[in-house]
Parts: sequence; C-alpha cells; structure tokens
Amino acid sequence: MRQSTVDSAMVVGPFSFFSPCRLRARVLLPSEFAGGSVRPLVLNNPLSRNCNLSQKDNPMINRRNFLAAAGAAGLAMHGQSAMQAANTIGERTVYELRQVHIGSEEQKQKYIPPLCSGEYAGSFAITEANSGSDVASMKMTAKDCGDYWLLNGSKMWISGGHTSDVGLVYCKTDPSAGAKGISCFIVDFNETTEGVQRIPIHKKVGMWPAPTSELVFEDAKIPKENLLGELNRGFQLCMWQLNNTRMGCATGAAALSSAALEGSVQYANERTQFGQPIGKFQMIQQQIAEMKLEDEAALLMVYRAAWLKENKLPSQQQTSMAKLMSCNAAVHAANLAMKIYGSYGYSDEYPCGRWLRDAKQFETLEGTSNIHMGIVAGIELGYSPNR
Repeated sequence: MRQSTVDSAMVVGPFSFFSPCRLRARVLLPSEFAGGSVRPLVLNNPLSRNCNLSQKDNPMINRRNFLAAAGAAGLAMHGQSAMQAANTIGERTVYELRQVHIGSEEQKQKYIPPLCSGEYAGSFAITEANSGSDVASMKMTAKDCGDYWLLNGSKMWISGGHTSDVGLVYCKTDPSAGAKGISCFIVDFNETTEGVQRIPIHKKVGMWPAPTSELVFEDAKIPKENLLGELNRGFQLCMWQLNNTRMGCATGAAALSSAALEGSVQYANERTQFGQPIGKFQMIQQQIAEMKLEDEAALLMVYRAAWLKENKLPSQQQTSMAKLMSCNAAVHAANLAMKIYGSYGYSDEYPCGRWLRDAKQFETLEGTSNIHMGIVAGIELGYSPNR
C-alpha cells in the first residue's frame, strides 16, 4: 500500500486540514473500515453484477455508516474499495445531513436515529429520464390534496432507490414556476408502497456494486407532514445537497485514481521484459509520473474542499474543482493502467477493466464535467457567488 502525505502531517501550505485529535476520526478510521470491511467484499466479487454493497446485506456497513459523514476523504487510502463504497454509504449519509439542517423536530426524531444506527438506509431522487443537468425541467409532480400529497411521475438513475427504507424525492408543486416551483418530500418506502414501483437497473457498464434504480410513482399518497423544508423552496435545498454529494464523488474518483496508480506501480515492478522490470523503461516511468502528479493533485484538492466545508467557508467552486480534477485523474489513470498492464489489462484476471468502466461514470455523477466547468468559470469570472 502506497504511503500518502496524509499519513504524517496533513499540512499543505497554509491548510492544516486535520488537527492531530481529529486525524483518526476523520481519516484513519474510514481508511481502516474501507480496507478491512469493504475491500474484501469487492475483491471477492470482482466480476459479479449483483455484488451490491447495500447496508442491509452487509452489517459492517450498517454499523460504520457514520464514517462516511465523519471523513469520507480518508477512504482514498484504500482506493479499490473506497470508490465502490462511495455510492453506497456516502449518498445515504447525505440524507441524514439534509434532515439535520432542514427537517422539523418530528422528522428528525422519526428518521435520524434509525438512519444513524444503520437500521434504515436512505436515498434521494432528483434525476429523471429527460431531466439531468437541467434540474428545473423535472416533470414529476406533487399535488396538494388536503390531508396528503399525490405524487405522479418517475425518477431515473437513483442510487440505492430500491434498497433504501426512506428517501428524499424532488417534485414540481407549481409546474408553471420553473425552479421556484420545486419542493422536497420524504418518502418512507416502508409505509408508502401503493402506487410506488422501485425497479433495479442491472444493465450498467460499471459501478456494479452500487445499486441503481428507476422509481415510478402513480397516484402515490404521501402524508402532508412529509414536506421537507418550505413549499416551493426545494431547488435551493437540492443545490445545497448536490454540493455535499459532489464531495463524495470527488473522493470516490480520487480513490479510484489511487487504486490505478498503486496497481500500476506494483505491476511495473513485477512484470519483466528484455531482462528487466518494465518500470525501468522511460515510457513506463513517464506514465507513472503522470499518474502520480494527477493523483496527488486530486487528493489535495479533495482535502482542501473538505477543509473549507468543515469550517463552514464558501466551498462550491473548490468542490467542483475537486470533482473535476479527481474525475480527470481517475479516467486518465485507468486508461494508462490498461496500457501498462498490456494484454493482461484487457483480461478479467486484473482490475483494469473495472477501473476504466467505473472511472467514466464519475464524469456524469452529481453533475457532468461540463456543468462543473461552468460552475468553476462562472464563479471565477464573478458571474456567480461562491457559496
């Protein structure tokens, strides 16, 4: 296992990302969890499309769910397992964070304890078949019917949609108002089953251990008290939420970059051609150097964005930068790993194929790379505030 700069000082320039008393809780414990509990699940099922790392199926993930909130960045030191765990536990924890900040006291008392204990798994649903980057164009509606809300529409590509107990669903409550007509609702899948279909999506190029779903609502009745936050203020909640989930994506992508680098270094020292390890050849060294530069840059950008968020400072631009850099590093590292491994990289015997398949998804998750380029540039040019 390669040594990261976070093992020693955790200090980069003016940023002391974690004080010594927080180092273990924020970085080392998540790393130990990823290496000891998640990594075996992934490596023992390297090709199974049904290897879902759900909380329900894996008690260790249940008991350690708090680690995602405590310091997901620490997972990067166990890249091969971290990038698979990111969608599983990170997305669920955001549900808890959302209710802590926005939910009513009754909502907090009902859902936060089982979510924190691991009894419940959470999810959130924004994306639709024809509404991705353009969140305000969503078509799903929630109609006020007096004592309840009536939900109609569908959501697509929802992480954990069919494995969660409770989820946040964004709907139009005023279809004519665009972004100003969106509201957020708590849907308890243990209580609301009539009119709700949760359909697993199995045919994916990668991210096989991360359960993904389509949700269909047909006259589904939701209790009136399940509105989260203010009516027609869901778009603001959604943007706040995405700025948090993007940190999870940045972490997962940085972890994948680390895994590809680690694997490539090991293989370059083991594989011999022309009487010497291929790592002795300059072209291989150039590829390793490129991977190392981008991997370290991605990791430090993730920590900087996390530090800003930890200290409640404006972090939107830095979060988008971290996600962009991590995605680029992951895709480039996975592609270079395929080259370094040669023909073996194209076989199922080695993980290169999984790295490349999974890396591409990070370019789409929680906002495409084009969207994040726009966020970074817009803030830098002064067109948008850095929240």
